[in-house]
Amino acid sequence: MRRLTILTMVVALTAWPHAEAGAASEVEAAEPVGQPSISTEPLAIVVNRSSPIEKLTFAELRSIFLGNRSHWANGKRITLVMREPGDGERKTILREVCGMNEDQFKTLFLRGLYTGDILVSPKILSTPTGVRKFIFNVPGAIGYLRASDVDETVKVVRIDELLPGEKGYRLQVPTQPQN
Repeated sequence: MRRLTILTMVVALTAWPHAEAGAASEVEAAEPVGQPSISTEPLAIVVNRSSPIEKLTFAELRSIFLGNRSHWANGKRITLVMREPGDGERKTILREVCGMNEDQFKTLFLRGLYTGDILVSPKILSTPTGVRKFIFNVPGAIGYLRASDVDETVKVVRIDELLPGEKGYRLQVPTQPQN
């Protein structure tokens, strides 16, 4: 049964459009995020309001997004929430936090699910509203939103002691669509 589930996940993940791979390569070759010619907006890391998590180091955030960490310190399972492939927010997380492109990320999760090193795939949602609602309803959830999409239903987590918009905050997403 487990092999059938893994096979189903492999088929589903490999069916994702490959167009993002080319787009990811172009983004990586473009100017670094934060250059004066590119307008950016902070990307907030958000959790459920009841979560005791107030802050994470960048290394802890990376460990969560790469599937290396599956539980919070209080024992709750971490549920990773991500936007769809191709979204600017997802590209920023993959590039800045994970240090990889879309294909590398998919391969990491496929391999991890197959070997059992990663227990659960990220929940993929298409809109900021969907991300907020999911995180609101799942106590162990963590995801990301543009700062302008954050509302009182989610809690913003400090990353390396910084909140979005503070000087030195590393997660910035371009406000113009990336081709």
